Amino acid sequence: MTIESADDLNEDAGVPAPAYARTRDPVDMLVKIKAEGMRLDLYIHMYLQDFSRSELQKAIEGGHVLVNGKPTKASHKVRNDDKIHIQLPEPIHDFIQPEDIPLDVLYEDECLALINKPSAMVVHPARGNWSGTLANALAFRFKDELSRANGTFRPGIVHRLDRDTSGVILIAKDDVTHRETSQQFEQRKVHKEYVAIALGEIDRDSDYVEARLKHHPVVREQMIWTTDQDDPDAKDACSFYEVMERFRGYTLVKVQPRTGRTHQIRVHLAFIGCPVVADKMYGSTNRFSLSDVVPGLAPADDAVLIQRQALHAHRLRFRHPKRGVMIEAEAPLPPDIRATLEAIRTHRPYRS
Repeated sequence: MTIESADDLNEDAGVPAPAYARTRDPVDMLVKIKAEGMRLDLYIHMYLQDFSRSELQKAIEGGHVLVNGKPTKASHKVRNDDKIHIQLPEPIHDFIQPEDIPLDVLYEDECLALINKPSAMVVHPARGNWSGTLANALAFRFKDELSRANGTFRPGIVHRLDRDTSGVILIAKDDVTHRETSQQFEQRKVHKEYVAIALGEIDRDSDYVEARLKHHPVVREQMIWTTDQDDPDAKDACSFYEVMERFRGYTLVKVQPRTGRTHQIRVHLAFIGCPVVADKMYGSTNRFSLSDVVPGLAPADDAVLIQRQALHAHRLRFRHPKRGVMIEAEAPLPPDIRATLEAIRTHRPYRS
């Protein structure tokens, strides 16, 4: 398939028209001056909107996208007359397989639903996780009553939560609802509130954490912070936190991310020296046991309390895209976080 950008550009917006489906055929593009300076991943995403940006970014990193015959980065700025060749790898699966997985529905109407996602559940299929995802469960529960605005692999999914982060996630049933709620996220009009158990004692009662984030240069699934304001690969990130309860060596904290970067809360808490409990990627271990709060506990009396980061999307509030009223949903703390919190309260009470 060959795309001549001069013909396919929207004359008013100066961007490509989203006219191509989830194709695996080779695609060739010729960049015209109206798109000059645009990021490569954004540019090709305008053509291939059935693929997410993260899929296209991985394809670029994997050498499946060439600019003037050479591989490059997703952040590459396209130039007039650049020749782009795309050959995406064949997927293992082409559709979402519905699976009868129980869902905790917190709220539902004709336009949307709010789901309490459990931990250990991936939001949408990807390599290594083709089944058991939230998308598989949604396909069974809602059948064809889901938006397709984010592609066929993400039916109804407006935003994401990390695999091991539990809590509220918004699902759209039609494309209009999807676009309008997505816009609220982009414009930072959605109130997101998380609860985390942090390792360490946060000294301030409340504060903003502002640390720019970017991908780790070697471990691509990991994010790192940087203080370099001129780093072109880093993005601004801001989180507001408020201490809910203090303990000896631990803090229960409420966090409201003002931006929506990957792993933002986890990285920001690590940045201030208090990573989320049981967060192996940004802390030190992937589990938390009773013996961690009770030194010298006999092995026979020990028990694993939590085996994932102690982070929970507790509350979500936004304006209903059709009714105009505010919608708020709250997901109660799951059993593993409650058990961890109770053990810390019992054995590590705060002493001022």
